[in-house]
Amino acid sequence: MIRLPAIRGIIDRRILANYCIDVECMAAVLPPPFRPWCVAGKAIGGICLIRLKQLRPRWLPVPWGLRSENAAHRIAVQWDSDQGIRRGVYIPRRDTDSRLNSIVGGRLFPGIHHHARFDVRETEDQFSVTMTRDDGHANVHVAGRVASEFPAASVFDDVEAASEFFAAGSVGYSDTASPGRFDGLELRCANWRVEPLVVSEIQSGFFDDHSRFPAGSVTFDNALLMRQIDHQWHGHPDLCC
Repeated sequence: MIRLPAIRGIIDRRILANYCIDVECMAAVLPPPFRPWCVAGKAIGGICLIRLKQLRPRWLPVPWGLRSENAAHRIAVQWDSDQGIRRGVYIPRRDTDSRLNSIVGGRLFPGIHHHARFDVRETEDQFSVTMTRDDGHANVHVAGRVASEFPAASVFDDVEAASEFFAAGSVGYSDTASPGRFDGLELRCANWRVEPLVVSEIQSGFFDDHSRFPAGSVTFDNALLMRQIDHQWHGHPDLCC
């Protein structure tokens, strides 16, 4: 596969809405070589709703580029390598409102991207994002507001612990057209910072699917907000099982 060079841009807004999941249920969903990366005896999965702007090749200095709304279902995973245990995220599905991303994803850029429509309504401290796939099925919806306090019932001790956990999962692997082969992509942030987000509504066609996760096996845990993050995307070698 021909790869694009490293890409840089701005994360205009990123919502990480996170679930605690029964470890056995999560392990049954993951393809080899991945296994759950756990916190307090729970697997961690979630939804990433990210708006990117000024995306361009890293060597291009001018502050302009592509803009897109994107969604990804993410699962914190670990796997064995020649260098020992590695950690990151497995991404079973990516969606985007960009026709270009949906065309080049999995070909020139790591990860297959499905085209979808996004309904975004936000103010300085209120956010509502709904993603509707082209087949008409709305499989992601998150609404919430910026908060000063992190949920006391979370499996993470505080917002700093949650921030460190998700920052450490910077390498993501996505399905490809070849079973057992996964595209690798690393997010490098120049100014990583998060804020707690209190969620009032959340929906996920992936995590709400009881054929995949029986009732009671998935519990919403917390949400984090990132804004105005200077970042780069770097391709990683494919991971093969």
